[in-house]
Amino acid sequence: MNRKTLVLPAVVGLLTPVLAACGGSGSGSSSSDAIVVGTTDQFTATKDAPAPVDPAYSYDVGGWNILRQTVQTLMSQPKGEGDPVPDAAESCSFTDSGSERYACKLRDGLKFSDGNAVTAADVKWSIQRALRIKADTGVYALLSNIDTIETQGDREVIFHLKSADATFPYKLSTPVAGIVNPKDYEKGKLRDGFDIDGSGPYTFKADVKDDAIVSATFTKNPNYKGSMEVNNEQVVLRPYKDATAMGAAIDKGDIDVMTRTMSPAQINKLDAGDDSKVDLVEMSGLEIRYLGFNTDAPSVKSKAVRQAMAQLINRDSLVAKVYGSQAEPLYSLVPASLTGHSNSFFNKYGDPSVSKAKNLLTAANITTPVKLTLHYTTDHYGPATKQEFEVLKQQLNGSGLFDVSIQGTAWSSYQTNERKGDYDVYGMGWFPDFPDADNFLAPFLDKDNFLKSPYSNSRIINTLIPESRREADRANASSSLTEIQNDVAEDVPVLPLWQGKQYVAARDDITGVAYAINSSASLQLWELGRGSGS
Repeated sequence: MNRKTLVLPAVVGLLTPVLAACGGSGSGSSSSDAIVVGTTDQFTATKDAPAPVDPAYSYDVGGWNILRQTVQTLMSQPKGEGDPVPDAAESCSFTDSGSERYACKLRDGLKFSDGNAVTAADVKWSIQRALRIKADTGVYALLSNIDTIETQGDREVIFHLKSADATFPYKLSTPVAGIVNPKDYEKGKLRDGFDIDGSGPYTFKADVKDDAIVSATFTKNPNYKGSMEVNNEQVVLRPYKDATAMGAAIDKGDIDVMTRTMSPAQINKLDAGDDSKVDLVEMSGLEIRYLGFNTDAPSVKSKAVRQAMAQLINRDSLVAKVYGSQAEPLYSLVPASLTGHSNSFFNKYGDPSVSKAKNLLTAANITTPVKLTLHYTTDHYGPATKQEFEVLKQQLNGSGLFDVSIQGTAWSSYQTNERKGDYDVYGMGWFPDFPDADNFLAPFLDKDNFLKSPYSNSRIINTLIPESRREADRANASSSLTEIQNDVAEDVPVLPLWQGKQYVAARDDITGVAYAINSSASLQLWELGRGSGS
């Protein structure tokens, strides 16, 4: 088939018939030939992060993309987006009017991959384990609103929440709520390394060298019972050191699919149709990029410094120079396509202005130029990250108000350094746990936030977040959500930069590519099949 770019909606549940051009997921091949998928994500076990694929620890897009294939959850995010649907569960629902009691019934005959039965007690044990371990990644905070878990027989699980939370079904679709086999995991200790035992669509075997995965094999789990239709027998995930190496691999036919992260130049080349054997699929995404601040650090402790940076950074120019049409300027933590979004940063700061930034610093008696180091990761968010930070440096230094340098660090060290507070200012990306505005606010601002940020706003934590979660109709939560976004624009504990699109490239005999990644950047390897090129 000739190169075709498909644009998919980010959140809505309707997908147009044009997707048939690349083969629907229902047309998966019966061939047992493994489909080989390339990624630039790196999977490394280190002293500071020894358990990268333990559901109680993992909290980055790469680790979750392994866990979503292997560890089953009660609920799952459906193909084509929309509200979560039962997976390990046969049914789930709130059983009270206040969204505080949530009951699930497991599918009959549910089994782990080793053939042992999955029971309600296993669900309770797995979730309580994550809460008990309380890993420093902060992933447990997704479940911290659980008060008690009750089981009735082998198939019924009832969650009693501390407060109303209409987003709870989404949280049960995330890997931290994954059901693991108690015989293979300790109750109060993380499982180091790369072994996984669950009841998901695939079993998992990692080829490891120097504490890093060099290849991972996902084999169809014959015991899986859930909502996913698995359209292949085996998928191999192969990490590459960079986008150039991954691109060379698909050109040579060593891999069938390229996922995150391709370079802007690669995407432009594929979009131009230069390769008749490789097809590009473009999808609306909910990925965001932002600057985070250690608000206790002397260099950025003053709100005026952070506000001045917000006043100076030119998002339009940044996006145009680095990403072109592959990204859009973002003026809130909440992406523009989600219900509850507000352009709070634009409403407060308007267009970039050196004079306004200077006035902010002068009023706070800040001596200029303000000396800062902007930190970024060299190998996690794509090859354009360094260029992005060079542009940010030029914009801030060009004002005469800042003296900025930049420093790159590999992700294996970067993520732990950030959580330890080693960086005053640092660049991060966010791939949502689920497509709701709450998940772009609470993880950054609530108690036990995943950034380990010292910033704390009692009104957001104690009033606005709980108010927003009481609204089952998420449109009715917009007022509380807007107030949160306005507070973020005022205090600038984080500074949103841009919202990105998503791309997958595949050789033209691969089907189901249009569904291979959802709007939360989650791989759905079961959608891939092998057919004939067209």
